[in-house]
Amino acid sequence: MSEQKKIESTDLLPIQENGKTYWRSLEHIAQTEEFQEFVHREFPAGASELTDPVTRRSFLVTSLGAGFALAVQPVMAQTAIRTDDAGLLAGEVKVPVKDGEMVAYRALPKGAVRPPVVLVVSEIFGAHEHIQDICRRLAKLGYCAIAPELFARQGDPRQFSNVQDILTKITGKTPDAQVMSDLDATVAWAASKGADTDRLAITGFCWGGRITWLYCAHNPQVKAGVAWYGRLVGEVNEITPRHPINIAADLKAPVLGLYGGLDTGIPLETVEKMEMALKDGSKAARLSQIHVYDNAPHAFHADYRPSFRKEEAEDGWKRMQAWFKKIDKA
Repeated sequence: MSEQKKIESTDLLPIQENGKTYWRSLEHIAQTEEFQEFVHREFPAGASELTDPVTRRSFLVTSLGAGFALAVQPVMAQTAIRTDDAGLLAGEVKVPVKDGEMVAYRALPKGAVRPPVVLVVSEIFGAHEHIQDICRRLAKLGYCAIAPELFARQGDPRQFSNVQDILTKITGKTPDAQVMSDLDATVAWAASKGADTDRLAITGFCWGGRITWLYCAHNPQVKAGVAWYGRLVGEVNEITPRHPINIAADLKAPVLGLYGGLDTGIPLETVEKMEMALKDGSKAARLSQIHVYDNAPHAFHADYRPSFRKEEAEDGWKRMQAWFKKIDKA
């Protein structure tokens, strides 16, 4: 039994006055020590439902579960890769963030001592089975791979049956500033668990590809980033105040961009503009590279979807591994 005082104490019982029984007023209850402790515990200073869109009570996703997002089903079972967790410490973890705890998927080799860290940023579908599998693949390579559920406050994209609803109700309401803060918290958590965040990399897919570019301009700890078909331009607003094209000059870590020449959502002209911006950017920007697979569509690495292209996906994975070796040389 918790030793915390309960609100249902004798201070809240009816009172007798002039031979009559009265329930205590809300004003009287509000002055009791028990109620004051309750308010302090449940609504800590700085957490306001009215003035702060992010509060300790606003996490809608507290567990990842298993399986793929509804919007991508039926899954292409004949190509979907399933990586086992033999030899790994893999599963859900809770990452402390400024307003509560954020669920994440973490995988690393059992017994690893100060393994390098790779942040894995999901597509619009959240940290579902495909992203968890990517974490296990990276763990098999010796990394501590962590995929935070960055949509935890806005909702669970895995439960939506169509992409448009995810775009309008989840990703369209997830501020870049919140994402940067959550990734910072994930790095801090990894360090607290013994991982080597001096050897820090990040990779992301689709929505996460865009975030990869942004985070490599945000956090000077990052040594390398790999962005898989992340959008480079877009509408500027309070949710997305800057895009990769705007931050090329600020890159603090070199990024390898992997794009599809047949991607209808990311025109090649925007890729070419990004290449030009990188040439005029920071040292890390000038060290960045973009590789275009001429015959690949969007999401060519997503082995559970019809867009999967085995040859390009495997080549991209090899390029990513080579790129991540920069974390040992930086």
